[in-house]
Amino acid sequence: MLAGTRSERGLAGHGGSRRQAPRKFIPGPVTFVTYCPPAEVARLARVTIGRKFLILVWVAGISLAAQAKQLALVSDTANTTVNISSADLIKIFNGHNKSWPDGKAIKIVMRDPSAADMQLVLRKLLNMTPEQAHTFIQAHREAIVIADSDDAVLRFVSSSPGAIGVVDLYSLTKNVNVVKIDGKLPVEQGYLLRGN
Repeated sequence: MLAGTRSERGLAGHGGSRRQAPRKFIPGPVTFVTYCPPAEVARLARVTIGRKFLILVWVAGISLAAQAKQLALVSDTANTTVNISSADLIKIFNGHNKSWPDGKAIKIVMRDPSAADMQLVLRKLLNMTPEQAHTFIQAHREAIVIADSDDAVLRFVSSSPGAIGVVDLYSLTKNVNVVKIDGKLPVEQGYLLRGN
């Protein structure tokens, strides 16, 4: 029997005094692996998918909001026209009708045709691309005014007899009249300048 403590005995009982050769360190990529229970993996996947879905819904909502824009046709308060047919409105915007029934010259006031808000006007009233509309407006400067905001459209229309304009429905003020199109107001289904 060996006397002494295990440390006194050294490596006795472990194969004698055999020394192990030192291990060489070989540098290389280190990969750490962490265990994640399957339920946690599934929860993290749901969170990631949920976030991506919310981002997708947000982007889609913004693009639909641009398409679902509600525009209103407005005139100065002295204008007696309260309703216009879509066919007559298209003729006005295309330069075929240049005066109101009372003889006043029609002046069209609108935002820049390349603005996102005006895509509905280009499609439904002018049937033109933004580039074609710019060329058309340059050729009809005496009848069409381009404004930089809805407020500018409203200011020009309210102070110019015979002027009509297209603005966002929520920009309306008491200084202008809303003109019905085919007997419908902007909030009614089937209104010509209603998005979607």
